[in-house]
Amino acid sequence: MRLRNKPWAVKLVQEHPESVIDRPDPSQRIDWSKRFADISKPLEIEVGPGKGKFITTMAEEHPEKNFVALELQMTAAGMILRTKLAKKLSNIQILCADAANIASFFDSHSASKIYLNFSDPWPKTRHEKRRLTYKSFLQKYQTVLQENGQIEFKTDNAGLFAYSVQSMNNFGMHFDFVSVDLHNEKDEIVAANIETEYEHKFAAQGNPIYALHADFGVK
Repeated sequence: MRLRNKPWAVKLVQEHPESVIDRPDPSQRIDWSKRFADISKPLEIEVGPGKGKFITTMAEEHPEKNFVALELQMTAAGMILRTKLAKKLSNIQILCADAANIASFFDSHSASKIYLNFSDPWPKTRHEKRRLTYKSFLQKYQTVLQENGQIEFKTDNAGLFAYSVQSMNNFGMHFDFVSVDLHNEKDEIVAANIETEYEHKFAAQGNPIYALHADFGVK
């Protein structure tokens, strides 16, 4: 979902290069040791975080981890940055770039988790390669994730969920958790779930939330 352009977001991003990497050259690997105070912490990435409720909440609740918000839209990057600054979250960086280049920005096997929350479903067949669970994206995630790394995926779109399950299965991935109604799972699962802005909206409308956790097994 595209956000309406907000001029203040561009200005804010430009004022904080210490927190936002804006449109980096894909041929240049990013030195994350210069972006985080403690690079030894586990690294988790959210691809397409939107307004950033999920990843900023994760960063706030898990100071023992580092987080990267990989977001293409400048307005969304500005919204995430505003929350980061307000909450003084030193363990989150914002990468304003195309997710298609994710394997260029991170060292191989450097991340422990990748989150895909309410990604654009790209429902038309001719747009299949743009879906974030298409095989070419899965290959890049496999490069970035550690051996025991995991993808956590959530959506309200039944078609995208079915496609993603099939795509991951065809890629040889292992499913650790699958739900076709996340908000009606066991209490401990529901309690541990951190909602995104869109998730709250869709669930309030009575839509089921589909979710899965998957890994690539031994490489």
